[in-house]
Amino acid sequence: MAADDSLLPIAILIDELKSDEPLRRLNSISRLGLIAQALGEERTRAELIPFLSDNVDDEDEVLLAQAEQLGNFVPYVGGPQYAYLLLPLLETLSTVEETVVRDKAVESLSKVGSNMPDSHTCEHFVPIIKRLGSGDWFTSRVSACGLFATAYPRCTPMLKAELRQLYSQLCRDETPMVRRAAAQKLGAFAKVVEREYVSRELMPLFTDLTQDDQDSVRLLAVESCGAFAQALGQAEATTMLLPIIHKFAQDKSWRVRYNVAQQLVQLCEVLGPDVTRIELTPNFVRLLRDSEAEVRVAAAGKVAAFSKLLTPQQIVTSVIPCVRELSMDSSQYVRAALAGVVMEMAPTLGKALTIEHLVPIFLTLLKDVYPDVRLNVISKLDQVNQVIGIDLLAQSLLPAIEELAEDKHWRVRLAIVEHIPLLASQLGAEFFQEKLGPQCMKSLEDQVASIREAGARTLQKVAGEFGAEWARDHLVPHVLGLIKNPHYLYRMTVLVALSMLATIVSQDVLCNLMLPVITTAAKDKVPNVKFNVAKIMEKLATLVPRPVLESSIRPVLLELCEDGDMDVRFYARQALYACDHGATA
Repeated sequence: MAADDSLLPIAILIDELKSDEPLRRLNSISRLGLIAQALGEERTRAELIPFLSDNVDDEDEVLLAQAEQLGNFVPYVGGPQYAYLLLPLLETLSTVEETVVRDKAVESLSKVGSNMPDSHTCEHFVPIIKRLGSGDWFTSRVSACGLFATAYPRCTPMLKAELRQLYSQLCRDETPMVRRAAAQKLGAFAKVVEREYVSRELMPLFTDLTQDDQDSVRLLAVESCGAFAQALGQAEATTMLLPIIHKFAQDKSWRVRYNVAQQLVQLCEVLGPDVTRIELTPNFVRLLRDSEAEVRVAAAGKVAAFSKLLTPQQIVTSVIPCVRELSMDSSQYVRAALAGVVMEMAPTLGKALTIEHLVPIFLTLLKDVYPDVRLNVISKLDQVNQVIGIDLLAQSLLPAIEELAEDKHWRVRLAIVEHIPLLASQLGAEFFQEKLGPQCMKSLEDQVASIREAGARTLQKVAGEFGAEWARDHLVPHVLGLIKNPHYLYRMTVLVALSMLATIVSQDVLCNLMLPVITTAAKDKVPNVKFNVAKIMEKLATLVPRPVLESSIRPVLLELCEDGDMDVRFYARQALYACDHGATA
């Protein structure tokens, strides 16, 4: 924006907002904050806000931007004492037909309301809730549901009673969309209402919503279970919520059961381990064996988290049989969800039970035909190693890993390469040399560029893990041996790998072993290889002594500066500049 844009007079703003081009109006609305700053607090209150209030009939995109901007407008109108001036405009926006505009307006209303003095909340904010909550159109009543939690803690006892009464009307509204909004926001409202009223007034409303004939209402009511459990306390929550949870877990709508699967762990943490083990475990097992794949996906993704609340023996008795079934489920998405978390059960089960029950399941998942399943298992291998140890991991899982390193799906091969540093750090240098090293070298000659790049990064990480001397003996010779590959793309990868190892190895190895190979590559027939040599030498200029730079690097770069390819010349000159300004003494 130009320097004088912030001084736009109100007349230009009006012209832009009245433009026939929605983009111009949107641009104007998006800089309301700058315009308000230029006008000052008094003119913003006296001119800008009234103008905006008179021009709310517009494109949804413009209204959405306006609703968003007004949520941050309190400082521009003069602070909290003038925040109430923003409420009428946001109230209007919260009644429009477009859902995203209403939602943003309610969000901004809550933001503005939370910045107002308590007296203004009672005087200005609560009347808006009452008007919206009793509006003729369902859109306004839907919006009202999202405002109660902001206003309630700051109201007088009389107003609090009125708000609770109004919320009860919304929970019993004849329009499903309103009941849905009331169910969705009831948990947030319960968090700010006094405990006696939660159990006496809100709990009956919640119970009614859980029995609503619309499954869209019931599934949103599920999301309030955790908030109610916290608001009621453990004893009351156990008495009042358990029957509802049992019923939800067997609801005729799979969407409701799906939400129960998503929320159950949170509920278990509130209700405590005893209730979880005795009352809720059968529900979880039922969800793991649900007839709908979507429910099994949600439940499978919570297996590890739920198992942490159980004893190892109970996991073996109740959960492991389900996990075994899910590892062979007909849905690939169920298997993928399970594979992403099942390894995390190992610390809870301990070594003996992991070896007996989990390792066979791991091996089944590692051989799955669906690549995402295999990827998810690989990403959590470290969880198992911490429990069962190096030797058993090597015996049982490494053959599968070696097979996956040759997988036809490139993302699986990439995942293997990226996890090698983690495995190497846990399994040790000797194991890496025998089992993982060859896979690393193969990755430098993979057909997929991302895998070749990952292979170079992996070598650098492994060298950093085991040290410069180890890298000199066990990595550098193998990498140097690949420089004669007939395909130029692979030769370029080797150069990249050498440049990364250059930061790890000693100066002696760099100057006597690696630099001669890089220098020879400067005579390659392919320009891409040559300008990569120039790039690497720019990097090496800061790593080698001045005499080596002058005798080995500078002559090569000078020769490349005369190359017939313009890119080679460009990078060579850039590297020469680095030689002159960045070399070590």
